[in-house]
Amino acid sequence: MNNEQGTEATDFLTSLKSGIWLVGVSSWLFGITDRSIASFSDGYLSSLDLVQLFTASFFFVSWLFLKPASRVKNS
Repeated sequence: MNNEQGTEATDFLTSLKSGIWLVGVSSWLFGITDRSIASFSDGYLSSLDLVQLFTASFFFVSWLFLKPASRVKNS
């Protein structure tokens, strides 16, 4: 009984981590898209715009490397 509760808790935490990671991916994509549209809307790309885009892209790629490992059940 106790082992079953531990397995359920582990499954829940694994799905929670994956859900948070997916929300983060969609948030970063939205942020990069928003910054890109704002940067290119005036027709002039300043150095500050480039720094913001490169910084957001760097954090997005870093977030992709934080993907939680999927757990395989031994059933």
